[in-house]
Parts: sequence; structure tokens; C-alpha cells
Amino acid sequence: MGAFFGDNAGSKYPPGATQHITRADWQVQRANGFMAPPLIFGSQSLPDAWQPVELPLALPIALLAQADANTISDPGKETRITWLRLKVPPHPGLRGPLALYGARVKTDGTIAVYADGRLVHRAQELGPLWNSTRTPLWVVFEQRDDGSAARPAEILIRLEHTRAAQVGIASLWLGPADALKGRYQMRQWLQQELPAMLSAAFMAVGVFALFVWLWRRHETGYLLFFNLATTSYLRGLHFYVALPIANDWFAWLTVNALFWLVAVVHFALRQLHDRPLTLLTWAVTTITLLVSVLTLPGIALLPNTPQVTPLIYLVAAAMGTVVGLVGGISAWRRSPEGRLVAAGIGACVLLGATDWMVQNNIVSPEGWYLGAYANAVTFSVFGILLYRRYVHAIGEVERVNASLAQRLQARESELDLSHRRLREVERQKTISDERQRLMQDMHDGLGSSLISAIRSVEEGRLSDQKVSQILQGCLDDLKLTIDSMEPIDADLLLLLATLRYRLGPRLEGMGVSLTWEVQEIPPLPWLDPSSALHVLRIVQESISNILRHTRATTIRVATGTDAAHVWVRIEDNGQGFDVEQALTGGRGRGLQNMQRRALAVQGHVAWESDAAGTRFLLWLPLVRAERPSGA
Repeated sequence: MGAFFGDNAGSKYPPGATQHITRADWQVQRANGFMAPPLIFGSQSLPDAWQPVELPLALPIALLAQADANTISDPGKETRITWLRLKVPPHPGLRGPLALYGARVKTDGTIAVYADGRLVHRAQELGPLWNSTRTPLWVVFEQRDDGSAARPAEILIRLEHTRAAQVGIASLWLGPADALKGRYQMRQWLQQELPAMLSAAFMAVGVFALFVWLWRRHETGYLLFFNLATTSYLRGLHFYVALPIANDWFAWLTVNALFWLVAVVHFALRQLHDRPLTLLTWAVTTITLLVSVLTLPGIALLPNTPQVTPLIYLVAAAMGTVVGLVGGISAWRRSPEGRLVAAGIGACVLLGATDWMVQNNIVSPEGWYLGAYANAVTFSVFGILLYRRYVHAIGEVERVNASLAQRLQARESELDLSHRRLREVERQKTISDERQRLMQDMHDGLGSSLISAIRSVEEGRLSDQKVSQILQGCLDDLKLTIDSMEPIDADLLLLLATLRYRLGPRLEGMGVSLTWEVQEIPPLPWLDPSSALHVLRIVQESISNILRHTRATTIRVATGTDAAHVWVRIEDNGQGFDVEQALTGGRGRGLQNMQRRALAVQGHVAWESDAAGTRFLLWLPLVRAERPSGA
């Protein structure tokens, strides 16, 4: 019979609607292997061998063996069926469906629940399904046609299992589904859904670490993290999904995944504290390989039995403890990250120890499988390591960027200083070159004229009028030099207009008319002060020769362009001269100077002279070729 205790204080249901079942009747039957539960079955079909038990029920192997001895059946049969009978007292007046809830049912075969002899629930129908230890029992009974709760008089629970399985069942709750659904959902979320999400997140980050490692093969820590995530995920995968895998292979996978996990953690620790630990590494590798081979289906020197498998888990726990202790001691002064990993290993070993005790019925089946959160601990520990490395990498990048910025600023300061020094040197050179040019020009032009005038005056060979003309010429030379330094923006017409302004009064005083027939011409980018002075000297010399030698009364100045040049033409109506004789004779120095100045600006000059007058042409390039370095 069952013991029922009401537990619905403060709810919308009447007292006693929700009942906590802590006692039941129990017996064990032998069977011919796993088989589907019958659709109709009542307690009257079983032998009258019921024994009262307390719930939660954790059946040790010895108790099951004693029950086997008390039953009359074929001793060669290997599977067992454990029956639990619950007598339910009536409770009229409840509306809505009733539900049966239990925190845990431990068995490796089919779970079936009968209400008044009729099958209402079954699970794990296809043989061993290994998530039953973390899956709460939840059975909802049908309602009557009038909507009232169908409260069965008898509930029969059938647990199918192998002969040496660790069978257990938590205390049960019976009551309205709405009242018990919160308990069920909380247990389901904390025991299955939350660990599943944490495990999936761990695996996702592990896959990300794998891609990082594929990009940076020299950083093996990312590969170790992926292996850690994979082994952790495989170790607990059976708790969340139904794997279509045989019992022997399932046992081999779950047992060995734990050893693989410890081995990966050992190699991760070794990388952190940078100590070889050759002996421990050899021992961990050897034990892992031996267990993987000895438990391999087909060899099975260490078979998957309730007597052997718990011992293998103890070996794994001992190996994890040693790896954690040795790794923590090795990393104590060398690596804070290593100490963190060692602490994480200790926490996982403790969580695994509680699972081992629950699994082997040492503690109540109502306890929690804390090992489900070992993945969360591992994920947190190694997530912290990745986070620290990420933050360290960002900090290192920021330090490098700051250093580069400082170096760049220093280099910019050096370049700015060098640029200012270079500009100062260029300015000084420009001033020096301009001073040299002016001195040379004044020496060749103004100085020579003044010296000639002084000697002539001293010797009494010049009249006052002649001296006045010479001084006027010197003054024109000085004005011309000053005009060449004015900004003209590469405009030749502006330069010629300045010359016209300077020479106009002199020509008018001598009775010579000036005809100005200039046209628009393109700018000359190369027309700097030095080149402008050459052009002015050429034009001035041409007009001065007209005034001194030809007795002309009219001077005509014109400009024009062709495809590659700008030309300046100066014509007069005076008496002509022999151009060849003037250029080759001793008196043609002025014409030669004009040729030299034209060549200096990459231009050329030409004269045509006859009895009707003289025509002078100056050709200037639109674009001047670059002079070779050092020319």
C-alpha cells in the first residue's frame, strides 16, 4: 500500500488534492529479455509476493539477487522486471486531468505505467535509452467525459532492466496536472535543458576555436580547446538525445570520453605551466589507451557490468585528481591560468563523485546529477582563459598601436623639422642665387655703363647730352631689373606692358612713335624672375639698338603663337644693317648677348634687315624642357 501526504497549501485545489507518495509495494520477476509491455495488465496477474518499501527506492544489487532467489523461475534468464504497486485513495470533486510525477526513475529498460490495469504511459521502448536518470517521470491520466479527474484506484509501475542494473525510483507525487507541472518543468529544465544549452554553447565555442586554429596553426591551445569541447559534448550527449547506438558501444563511448577529457585537460595544463611532466604524461596516455582498448566491444577484457564499470569510473576520477593536483602544483608559481584550470578539475571531480554515488544508489535517487554542470564549469574555466588571452591580445595591440603612434609622431616631427630646415636652405639659396643674379646683371649692365661714363667724363670725350643719355640708360637698366622681380603670374603680355610703361616717355622724348599690336597669348609657366629679366633685356636691347643706330621714327611691337612657341616681333622704319657682319664683327656683342639670353630660356632670336627697316623675332617655348640634374 502507498503512504500519501497532502501538499497543496495555498493552492486553488482543496486540501489533499496533491499527494506525496512515500510508500509502495514491490516485487521482482525474471523475464526472457526485453519485451514490449502488455496493453492490459493488473496486479492480480502477478504472484502474491509483494513487499512494502519506502520511497525513494534505491535497490542494491544484493537485494535484487535475494529477490531472484525467492522467485520460482528459470535461473538462466538474464533480464528482470521490477514492479511497484500504489493504492490510491478516492478524492471526489477534482476537475481537470491528474498527473503522476517523479523526480527520477533509474533503469536500463522499458518504463511502463498502468492505471487500473490499463497501460497509460511507456518510455524507452526500443531497449536501453540512457537518459532516464535525468528525465523526470511525468504521466497525465485521462479525464472523464464530464470533465472530472479520473482518479485510478491502483497504479502499477513496471521497470524493465538487466539482472545487475542499479534500479531506483524517487518518491512520487499525484495530483492535478496544473499543480504538479511546475515541479516537473523545473526539474526538467535544471537537469536536462539548461545543461544541454551549456553543452551546446561549449561545443559552438569549440568549433570557433577550431577555425581559429586552422588560421593560426602555431597556437595549439585553440586545438586543445576544440578537443576539450568535443569530448565534453560527447560525454554528455546521451543525456539530451536518443542515440541509435548499441549498448556495448554506448558504454565504451561514455566511459572513454571521460578518460579522453582528462587527457586533453592534462595537455592543456602542461601548455600553461610549460613543464613537460614526462612521467605523468606517459602514465595518462598509457592509461587512456589501455582503457580504450580493453573496454572495446569485441575484446571487452573489462566488460560493461555493474561491478566493473563503477571501478573504471573510480580510475578516471583518480586520474583526474592526480592531473589536477600535479598540474596545480606545477602551475602554482608559474601560471595563474594553470591554477584556475587545476581548480576547475577539482570541481569537476567533486561533481562527478556525486553522480557516481547517485548512479550506484549510494545516495537517494532524488538527488541531483551535478555532473551535468561539469561542462559548464569546464566551459567557464577555459572561457575565462580565452577571455584573458583575448583581453591580453587587445591590450598588446593597443600598446603596439600606441608605440607606433609615438614613433610616427616622432618621425613626423623629424620630417617637419627636416622640411623646415630644407625650406630654410632653399630660401637662403634662392636669396643667394637672386643676389648673385642681380649682382651679375648690375655688374654686366649698370656697372659697365657707369664705368664707361665715368672714364669718358674724366677724359672729357663726352658732351653733357651724351652723359645724360648714358645715365638715363643706367636708370632704365635699374628699373628693368626691379620690374623683373615683380609677380607677373607667367603672363608675358604683362611683362611687355611694364617695359612699354618704362620706355614710353623716353621714346616720346626722342620723337619715336610706338605701335602696340600684341594679341592674347597663353601663359608661360616657366616665366620666373630670372627668365623674365632675360626677356626684358632682349626686348630692351632690341629697342635700344633701334634708337642708337637706325634713326627710325616708328617702332611696331607685335605678339603671336604657333603650335609650340610664343613669338615677339619688333619692327622699325630706320636704316638697315648687315646682320652677318654685325654678328661676326667686333661690334656685334649686343646681338650675341641677345642670342645668349634667348638660349638661356630655351628660345632663339632672328633678324631681317634691309633699306626699309629691320625686323627682329624672339621665339619663346610654351613649355620648357626640364634641365638635366647638375646642368
